[in-house]
Amino acid sequence: MARVLITGSADGLGLMAARLLIRQGHGVTLHARDTERGEDARAALPDAEGVVTGDLSSLGGMRAVAEGANACGRFDAVVHNAGIGYREARRVGTEDGLCHVFAVNVLAPYVLTALITRPDRLVYLSSGMARHGQADLSDPQWTRRHWNGAQAYSDSKLLDMLLARAVAEHWPGVLSNSVEPGWVPTKMGGPGAPDDLALGPVTQAWLAVSDEPSATLTGEHFFHQRRHPTPVGARSHRAGRALLDYCAGLTGIALPARQ
Repeated sequence: MARVLITGSADGLGLMAARLLIRQGHGVTLHARDTERGEDARAALPDAEGVVTGDLSSLGGMRAVAEGANACGRFDAVVHNAGIGYREARRVGTEDGLCHVFAVNVLAPYVLTALITRPDRLVYLSSGMARHGQADLSDPQWTRRHWNGAQAYSDSKLLDMLLARAVAEHWPGVLSNSVEPGWVPTKMGGPGAPDDLALGPVTQAWLAVSDEPSATLTGEHFFHQRRHPTPVGARSHRAGRALLDYCAGLTGIALPARQ
């Protein structure tokens, strides 16, 4: 039995992945933005081992989630599922002055990766929209550019791919991969999304626990349990290192040294 933490698992694909893993006999800890949503998640999935809470749009919330996760004991895998979609206007999260899309989609996975006791596997949720993204760190907070929600989301999901590869290089002993769940009809994807919702949580759950050879690769991108081409912007070692350095400089939290 593996122990798995899934962020953003109060509903949607995160909750579906948790339910799938629990049916397979694994232990799952959920994450919700606040206590009320945490209670709803626990009611929806009473067999979960526990729920940690914290708003991932702020550094304080990220730290709270990491502390709550570590208090639960070491996890075998962490699935970074929490995310902000592409339909929202630009918002600044709390006192940190962070753009909410970048904070939740990119910075939170970095901070949790750095602060949570190192697992054996890390899974980062990306998107097909990453193919329209840019890994340009000159203005990731959208302070100078005119806001474009779709572009901000696409950029963040490309950076998630880049983060997964950079972590795989930094920690060779950890399996670190990104996942494209498809355009599925969740709250984020919308009711008109054409892909099969039932397949949406499968690959991230599989990467978190499976011992199949194809699930024990690292530094790869997956779609429906198969390696999928990684956009050019997410393949650069230099860009990956720049992303780790940018996040470390912004937060004061460095990724621990390699094993």
